[in-house]
Amino acid sequence: MNPDTTLSPPAANAAGAPPSALARLANSRNALGLLFMLPTAAILLVFLTYPLGLGVWLGFTDTKIGRAGEWIGMGNYSYLAGDSVVQLALFNTLFYTIVASILKFALGLWLALLLNKNLPFKTFFRAIVLLPWIVPTALSALAFWWIYDAQFSIVSWVLMKMGIIHEYIDFLGDPWLARMSTIIANVWRGVPFVAISLLAGLQTISPSLYEAAAIDGATPWQQFRYVTLPLLTPIIAVVMTFSVLFTFTDFQLIYVLTRGGPLNSTHLMATLSFQRAIPGGSLGEGAALATMMLPFLLAAIMFSYFGLQRRGWQQGGDK
Repeated sequence: MNPDTTLSPPAANAAGAPPSALARLANSRNALGLLFMLPTAAILLVFLTYPLGLGVWLGFTDTKIGRAGEWIGMGNYSYLAGDSVVQLALFNTLFYTIVASILKFALGLWLALLLNKNLPFKTFFRAIVLLPWIVPTALSALAFWWIYDAQFSIVSWVLMKMGIIHEYIDFLGDPWLARMSTIIANVWRGVPFVAISLLAGLQTISPSLYEAAAIDGATPWQQFRYVTLPLLTPIIAVVMTFSVLFTFTDFQLIYVLTRGGPLNSTHLMATLSFQRAIPGGSLGEGAALATMMLPFLLAAIMFSYFGLQRRGWQQGGDK
């Protein structure tokens, strides 16, 4: 070979040239997925992250409506921790969330199991069940306000006609009656979400599993205990996490129905935060109250995360 003869540069590059950045991006699923997520991430950053960060910052200031605040550190939190109204609102929120979530789960699971059976007009009933969920919250609250009215309550009227009571019940005038009344209204609205979500989970369970269990002599309760419940556990974790989040942060139902009364007995953290910040004018206190809700919301999210880990156990793993 002639030593002066060499490969031309284009031929050498064509054999081992690295792919361009655009080609690597097109061939990388992770990079391409991140690229498609950028618009959504930008929207979340603007409409969620910024308001959350601003609320946390305001909680450390004494900002009032119409007046810029100054940094006071933990001043709002130390004051609110000793406020009896805040303590009552925390109790109300936890009681409201726990009782309503348990009732929604029990009724929703029962309704899902019922709708999963071969009933006549099954599709119609599934559609009807969704009505309380799709009705605007404010309209639902107004309807319950009429049901609970001290002078025109339909419930009291029926009970009086039946001879069970002799005077109208003031559902929203007594603290404990008001608490239970708001819980009933919340359960009425929330059961459809739990029922339809669990029904979707039940649809994914193979009928062959029930057939095998029946052949082995399992009773209906044993089939539910050892087939339905384990396979439905991941769905239950997700559904109940959302249910707890929706209930804990409930605002519209309480605000329209009771405004937090009587005697602050139905004030939740969300409604009290709004009252302190907007009508009360103390944006710093209201923001601090809202920020105090975050640990409870994070706890609910962690419950969902650890509940989802059971999917590995469900499929035969060790988790």
